[in-house]
Amino acid sequence: MRTPLDYLSCIVFIFLCHLQPTCRYDMEFSYPKARRDESVVDDYHGHKISDPYRWLEDPDAKETIAFVDAQNSISHPFIEQCPHRQKIQESLTEKWNFAKYSSPAEHGGSYYYYCNSGLQNQSVLYVQDNLKSEPRVFLDPNSLSEDGTLSISGTAFSEDGSYFAYGLSKCGSDWITIQFKKAPSGEDLPDTLKHVKFSSMAWTHDNKGMFYNRYPVEGKSDGTETTTNLYNKLYYHRLGTDQDEDLLTVQFQNEPKWKIGAEVSVDGKYLLLSPNEGCDPVNRLFYVELDKLPNGITENLPYVKLIDNFDAQYEYITNEGSVFTFLTNLNAPKYKIINIDFQNPDPKNWKTLVEEDKNAVLEWASCVNHNKLVLCYLKDVKNKLYVHRLETGVLEAEIPLDIGTIIGCSGRKKSKEIFIHFMSFLTPGIIYRVDMTVDKPTPEVFRTIKVNNFDFSQFEVQQVFYPSKDGTQIPMFLVHKKGLVRNGNTPTFLYGYGGFDISMKPTFSVSRLVFLKDLDGVYALANIRGGGEYGEKWHKSGTHAKKQNVFDDFHAAAEYLINQKYTCPKKLVIHGQSNGGLLVAACINQRPELYGVALAQVGVMDMFRFHKFTIGHAWTTDFGCSDIPEQFEFLKKYSPLHNIRVPKDDIQYPSTLLLTADHDDRVVPLHSLKFIAELQHTMAGIKKQSNPLLIKIDTKAGHGRGKPTAMIIQEQTDMYCFILKTLGLDWFNH
Repeated sequence: MRTPLDYLSCIVFIFLCHLQPTCRYDMEFSYPKARRDESVVDDYHGHKISDPYRWLEDPDAKETIAFVDAQNSISHPFIEQCPHRQKIQESLTEKWNFAKYSSPAEHGGSYYYYCNSGLQNQSVLYVQDNLKSEPRVFLDPNSLSEDGTLSISGTAFSEDGSYFAYGLSKCGSDWITIQFKKAPSGEDLPDTLKHVKFSSMAWTHDNKGMFYNRYPVEGKSDGTETTTNLYNKLYYHRLGTDQDEDLLTVQFQNEPKWKIGAEVSVDGKYLLLSPNEGCDPVNRLFYVELDKLPNGITENLPYVKLIDNFDAQYEYITNEGSVFTFLTNLNAPKYKIINIDFQNPDPKNWKTLVEEDKNAVLEWASCVNHNKLVLCYLKDVKNKLYVHRLETGVLEAEIPLDIGTIIGCSGRKKSKEIFIHFMSFLTPGIIYRVDMTVDKPTPEVFRTIKVNNFDFSQFEVQQVFYPSKDGTQIPMFLVHKKGLVRNGNTPTFLYGYGGFDISMKPTFSVSRLVFLKDLDGVYALANIRGGGEYGEKWHKSGTHAKKQNVFDDFHAAAEYLINQKYTCPKKLVIHGQSNGGLLVAACINQRPELYGVALAQVGVMDMFRFHKFTIGHAWTTDFGCSDIPEQFEFLKKYSPLHNIRVPKDDIQYPSTLLLTADHDDRVVPLHSLKFIAELQHTMAGIKKQSNPLLIKIDTKAGHGRGKPTAMIIQEQTDMYCFILKTLGLDWFNH
């Protein structure tokens, strides 16, 4: 818990830390003079807002390409001239070079798992006839591209395990191409499905085909486009036929923003449809009785509207005949389990199977061994596992685990065993096998993942709680060497996200080891509002008009680290990705004096126009929309692009590095390009701004998912080079 410091010494300490570091730069900064088109002015409900860099929204324009090249011509030399670059890359490569495994999963009597031998660009999918037999390669994405930029994105086995569908993403794009194999032989099938994005993969139990989603495509769809993704449609592909023959089974022409989730029930008799419009944990619930279709699967399937509103989330777990079991947040912000009888669907007849736990969030539930419900809870950002009876909901046992995170669990309704993938800050991974046929299931170590030549016993983890601006207690994890002397001078890496109901949990990171060991640093993870750490109320307290809570929570995390003498502003590095990139940019606008280095990765920066590009319209559930007058009012207060100002007095912006990629079709690069152009323009000629304001734009990369190992190591090397150069740090070769 927070310990009060002597008031006078605290003031002196904070004042000294606000002095900017003397950075060891070996080049002068002359930023590109991007053209400002002052004629571009938008009227937002009577507010005239200029957008002088609107031209940067066209990624294919020669002027945009020239701007990108000009920015890289500054950032690349600065980063590459770090005298410790080779040591950093060698350290990262050495630590990364260990075997990484996923949990095995049984399909059709065979077991499948992913493994990366160490430095392979992509993990390889292996198959073995049983848990003791020799594994063989089932699918190796490394053989599909020389540079490792083709990655697996989404997979699905048919019910009997005889067929396998998998999506391939190129250069990290959200667009995928679905291909098929026979299993377990791995024989390739000729079927290919293109123009697929944010897709379900739901096999019918006759093994004849699969439901999947795609969007209409106008123009290019290679991941470098910015066009809006609308009119998601659900198709049915019959194996052995051409994609042109696929059946358009479900569409909602009057609801262009809806995405259609689809799942076939465990008995194969129902197709469950869960339309959703944004990123909130809410969905409608429709269904099709597949076994009662007189002509089989056809165009425009008839569906029954069971729940026709967006009041809550309904996540399918299992069913016994017409009685369906769902995970829901209906009148339960921390979630509960309910039963709905499709033959008696009036809400007054719904039954609660497992009540909401007021002290923990129910993250997911799975049915195994026919009648066992495995429930995973998150309590104070640490996972707990319990087993309940399907028929009654009665608690039968707890599956004991250490403090940490369950990042994977495999097992189906007919499975007599489950495999759990456990991880924490200082645990690279332990895979447990649990026999679900016994009264008290006990995890047995199946496989331990080990990092070579690294002594984890030197380090420790603690969880603290600190007050935010409004007094709300915010949890934060701290990782550092044992015996750390808090002298206010330790390099500290603070990470945050704060959005979309996503919980930031204790997980393992190879690159974090470099900061902990080679820089003798502190790693801090702040569980700020907007995430899902404490349920839907915690999420909603960081959205729309309450988004400022997220930034206040992050500022308060920095203040805690400073006040408790872990670090000081000149040694404090902050990092965020995507919504976290927005967090970092907003925070350096609001409190530049708190931070020494800011790394904003693939961030959302233009809060007035984000909804106009690719899938941005779905984010309005968290952010709001500038088209709505009252929502524009709170967006304009923090939109990173529109709140860049010259700081008061002798304060300057922290050393800032933006990172984005040309194939990011989630948060398109224009956000970062416009932000850096405006930031450099605003601070141009301001003598006190000696800290660099740079951007690095990668090619053949996307929002982050599926990035090859070589590219990840390169990216992490660049980030550490920037940190060391701007903070004037030495590299400790322990």
